[in-house]
Amino acid sequence: MPDTSPLERRIAVGRGDAPADLVLRGARMLDLVTGELLDGDIAICDGMIAGTCGTYDGAEIRDMTGLILVPGFIDTHLHIESSLVTPYEFDRCVAPHGVTTAICDPHEIANVIGADGISYFQETSRHTLMDIRVQLSSCVPSTHMETAGAELFAADLAPLMGHPSGIGLAEFMNYPGVIHRDPQVMDKLHLFEGGHIDGHCPQLRGMDLNAYIAAGISTEHEATTAEEAREKLQKGMRVLIREGSVSKDLHALQPLLTERTAPYMCLCTDDRNPLDIAEEGHLDYIIRTLIALGTPPLAAYRAASLSGAEAFGLKDRGLIAPGKRADIVAVRSLEACDVQTVFCAGVEATVENFTKRSKIDPVGTGSVHAPHLTPEDFRAKANRAETDVIGIVEGKIITEHLHETIVVEDGDKHPDPARDLIRIAVVERHGKNGNIATGFVRGFGLQRGAIASTVCHDHHNIACVGVDYADMALAANRLSEIEGGFVVASGGEVLAELALPVAGLMSLEPFEEVHDRLVDLRAAAKSLGVTLNEPFLQLAFLALPVIPALKITDRGMVDVTKFEIIP
Repeated sequence: MPDTSPLERRIAVGRGDAPADLVLRGARMLDLVTGELLDGDIAICDGMIAGTCGTYDGAEIRDMTGLILVPGFIDTHLHIESSLVTPYEFDRCVAPHGVTTAICDPHEIANVIGADGISYFQETSRHTLMDIRVQLSSCVPSTHMETAGAELFAADLAPLMGHPSGIGLAEFMNYPGVIHRDPQVMDKLHLFEGGHIDGHCPQLRGMDLNAYIAAGISTEHEATTAEEAREKLQKGMRVLIREGSVSKDLHALQPLLTERTAPYMCLCTDDRNPLDIAEEGHLDYIIRTLIALGTPPLAAYRAASLSGAEAFGLKDRGLIAPGKRADIVAVRSLEACDVQTVFCAGVEATVENFTKRSKIDPVGTGSVHAPHLTPEDFRAKANRAETDVIGIVEGKIITEHLHETIVVEDGDKHPDPARDLIRIAVVERHGKNGNIATGFVRGFGLQRGAIASTVCHDHHNIACVGVDYADMALAANRLSEIEGGFVVASGGEVLAELALPVAGLMSLEPFEEVHDRLVDLRAAAKSLGVTLNEPFLQLAFLALPVIPALKITDRGMVDVTKFEIIP
């Protein structure tokens, strides 16, 4: 046919006056509006759906007999850095699980190298099969109680606005700053006023929650109980059900997800690493788990796609319908969510198509500038036995604020593995001040050795736990040598490690290699007595001072409920 615009061609294909690029034939299609399974071809033209429920011709016709087609899944909140691989490997790892849109906040890399990290994600989004939407990080650093590698003000965010990958302002973690109208917070809220602002307000209730929502913040993923989530829904927020490698809220919130509430509830991972993705899946795992717990399939699939599209203003997706992006997932069973084939804007997620992607060079290498550490650096210098202890709640990033009596010997409080009281330390690694803070944590089960990591939310300093100071020094110093990552040490030897040279957060290796190294690390940790299923990411969140109740940064132990460092 003669040259026409993409719009004219799409209209012609939809009417049957011109052949489609691709026709999917023989499958049934889940209509997320009525819940019906519909018959008929799906015609795709220039990455868009031109027609459904008809008979079409096309340059390629795919027989999808026996399959059910559903809209591509939307992960409404995650940090790709926490998958431990680059955006390209994340794309290759996760798209085959049905995720066609990922709404990310690159504040992990931004806390290390600033705006350059956000720009890196914006540019990689141009080359991935899935659509990576890059929110602009609101809280770099997350609070004034930590030392990050960078600091971003409203003036630093303004030049990054307007990129095709953008939606709005990412999770606003400094909720006290919002409620009390901190001037720097208000600068950012004014900059994005009228646009999308993502939320982050764990356990916030009542009139303080009203104030937070009144700032124009409309989505929230930190609800950990049905009661908390219900109040947020009742006050107009879209609640994102989160089920990641550490934060696991699905079982608590699942009873709220019905066909009535599904338009206002979405799904997110925040975050899953390659080990869990390989063993369980990604959003596909969340969908089938919800259905197994009694959620109607229509509600689960709405929350996985249409609800996320509506919540974040992505009007071009979320349904298999004319005029929408051809983000389509083929499954054999709605209940099993057993993904067979995935199309991202009409491009199939195949090895060949992943190989064709163009790439840009990584950023943030050589970012670990920690002081050389000795065993003496990990002493908990004190003269009083009363001790604040971080209590881990497995499967949650919230912690308990415990109080224990630990005898002072020679000016030091020693780890006591018999009581599961082990040393935790955070070491500033950006080359700014060399701060070292120490404390105690309960919940690892560690009996010997040490574990260290540069994945340490959100400042990404070095976090280290151990019962032997020499092993702690060995593990932490090894991180400088490999440019960041995870290390497990015991008896003066490194037992396992994973190098993460991209800002100390991401590997340059394929996700399969990262998966294998994580298997080794998990086994090494368990050999030291660790009882946690996910010790490395659990460790990372012990340094995040915006999640109650007790945390630690390079500046000391933080009482999050009081939002202050403990003297």
